[in-house]
Amino acid sequence: MTAVSAAPATETQVPTDDGALLAVSVLAPLAPATGTTVLLAHGWGASRRVWSTVADRLIRCGHRVVTYDQRGHGASSQGREPFGIARLGADLAAVLDQVAAADTLVVGHSGGGFAALSYASSYASGAGPAGPLGGLVLLGTAAHDQDTPDGEVRMMGSALFQRAVSRPALGRKLLGQNMLGPGADRQLREVNRQMFAATSPAVRAEAFRSSRGMDLREALVSVTAPTVVLAGARDKVVPPRLGRVVAEALPRARFEELPDAGHMLPLEAPGAVVSAVHELTQGRS
Repeated sequence: MTAVSAAPATETQVPTDDGALLAVSVLAPLAPATGTTVLLAHGWGASRRVWSTVADRLIRCGHRVVTYDQRGHGASSQGREPFGIARLGADLAAVLDQVAAADTLVVGHSGGGFAALSYASSYASGAGPAGPLGGLVLLGTAAHDQDTPDGEVRMMGSALFQRAVSRPALGRKLLGQNMLGPGADRQLREVNRQMFAATSPAVRAEAFRSSRGMDLREALVSVTAPTVVLAGARDKVVPPRLGRVVAEALPRARFEELPDAGHMLPLEAPGAVVSAVHELTQGRS
């Protein structure tokens, strides 16, 4: 496909029903989009920035791309309701309702994958706000077994840990060894650290606590959107076996494990993400 240039991003805010304002970017080719609208939902401790390379490649393939900051992350406010998986699914629905199109393909990473699964299972028997989903690409995500221990939740919210991740060399070491594969370069580790450090400790703790007791497996059997589930073979945050369970629960999904990649697939494997989108949109764009 011939590469095309991108128009300047359209920045907007999407209100939720509990008073949060979600910061949203809509990016499109300079020429009329010839591909599908692709919505990108990031994980906890990240922001829209994590999708920069993925979004650029999708735009150059003719897709319209929507990115947003999860509540409490980046430029989005938190709202009145507690941070939770169903709440994040409702936030995704609000973004789709305002800026997406019919047959939008949703790409969710980690906690963004939880939101995508929550949304998809909520509308499994019918179309959501923007019509039926065109497909799902799930990265480093799970449908169950995300019961973050008390000690890790406390660490996420501690001032000491915040000071550590705010120091570039120390933060890259602390986060990189757990979140990225061994082949990730220094710059990727630094981008990851900057996003993580920019997320408030209170939001991080609330986010990691929110997945306790999550089990979407039974609901996924009714989700008919075609899906690709990608997992990093070196992922220490969400082990690949959990991604395989998601793919097995969904009626129209395939699973792929990426050698040597860790948890941060939007940074580590943007080409694989774009290829998965292309696989699901081939023949429609």
